Amino acid sequence: MADSKREIERKYEATAETRLPDLSRVAGVSAVAHRGVSELDAVYYDTEDLRLMAGSLTLRRRTGGSDAGWHLKFPVASGIRDEFREPLSDTLPRSLAGLLRSRVRMSELVPVVRLRTARDVHHLLDAEGALLAEVSIDTARAERLTGGSGTAAWTEIEVELADDGDPALLDAVERRLRKAGVHPSASPSKLARALAETAPERERKRKRDKGARGKAGQPTAGDHVLAYIRHQSVAIVDLDPAVRRDLPDSVHQMRVATRRLRSALRTYRKILDRSATDPVGDELKWLAAELGIDRDQEVLDARLRSGLADLPRTLVLGPVRSRLRIWSVARRGGSRRRTVAVLDGKRYLALLESLDALLAAPPLLPAASHAPEQALPRAVLKEYERLATRVGHALELRPGHDRDLAMHDARKAAKRARYAAEAARPALGKPAERIAKRMKTVQTLLGDHQDSVVARDALRALAVQAHAAGEPAFTWGLLYGREEAAAAARERELPQVWERASQPRVRAALEG
Repeated sequence: MADSKREIERKYEATAETRLPDLSRVAGVSAVAHRGVSELDAVYYDTEDLRLMAGSLTLRRRTGGSDAGWHLKFPVASGIRDEFREPLSDTLPRSLAGLLRSRVRMSELVPVVRLRTARDVHHLLDAEGALLAEVSIDTARAERLTGGSGTAAWTEIEVELADDGDPALLDAVERRLRKAGVHPSASPSKLARALAETAPERERKRKRDKGARGKAGQPTAGDHVLAYIRHQSVAIVDLDPAVRRDLPDSVHQMRVATRRLRSALRTYRKILDRSATDPVGDELKWLAAELGIDRDQEVLDARLRSGLADLPRTLVLGPVRSRLRIWSVARRGGSRRRTVAVLDGKRYLALLESLDALLAAPPLLPAASHAPEQALPRAVLKEYERLATRVGHALELRPGHDRDLAMHDARKAAKRARYAAEAARPALGKPAERIAKRMKTVQTLLGDHQDSVVARDALRALAVQAHAAGEPAFTWGLLYGREEAAAAARERELPQVWERASQPRVRAALEG
């Protein structure tokens, strides 16, 4: 994986005549060291339709300066980006290409802008001579390489916080700059400014006209559903690099976005034509299942480790922790490789393309033009009724395998009811929010029950392995018994939890 660092910086407008104020008077700064001028030459890459720029990403190949090489930057927050670096090479390194795959897909990356910069660097130092921040006056010259042939030139000041620096320093530096008449830049990055200022006049005019037109009329039910679908689609694309980097909770969040998206397509089938959305839904089901292999193992590992940690030492007999660790590493390693292979596969990329196509030309039905207050409650209540039926069925069964299956089915229905209410919340407000919260309580209880069922299967398998190896199986059996008791407790709690979640006044509020 490429080297990475978090970049925290701010940019300010300047001119060729701009001079830095005395920054040694900033609190905490003891000295300002001039490090000279370096010449930087960077070529920025993107697809022809500028997909990276649309997501506020930048990819460049830079020569000159102390950090020559390939740089890929992902936005984190205003003025904060995660930067990934690879050494200088003629072609894009594979590690960076993987992080871009969900956006680039099968398209070609082409050079879009060449940016040559004369960087006059100053270091802000503390009393021990340690770097606090780097302040540079950049004289930039941009040349459009794709989609035009324009050029642009400007001067700006860039203040970048040193690694592990205190962000409060940037506020103090900014106060000094403002007093000197220097103000924040309107552009989030050099690339954004270069593309804007080198664009052909017809493109700039089109953007101005589009902004002036705006959107007329009140949002329809279709508008709200499409906004939710778009949000979840973007989440899948945005989470792809985090999953590849194995960041905490990334697989879970990507799987949730996938499930929410599929649920919306199924719930709001009176608004979006099923003949167009069902094939997409089938592919989303496939992706969620693939992501589940890794995520389910992650959840199972955490549950088994927690259960083992809760036991007194006197009840842990044999090499239990070693066997659990080996078992977990073997299963998790295989699932992780499979997840990355899925994200690299053509089927996944085709799914992303189909989502883009769906949003570009949505298959709206007549109900999509109705007011949200008319169309959305019916869809939410239908999912609620489905859940009520499944909970009732589960409660009629005796404890055992059939009830376990019925409770798992109810859990899936609870998720759909919750997601349906969440999707409707921007339009329906508090009633949808209350239903979403109540459905979440039901989902949580049923989810804990299902996790116990899965844990018992794993514990039985581990006990069999331990016995075959001549190890005591006592601890595995004890953990199995505890999980069995936990599941029984959830089953006893379900009637009361469902009674609170299904209060008639909540439904009445949604029905208006």
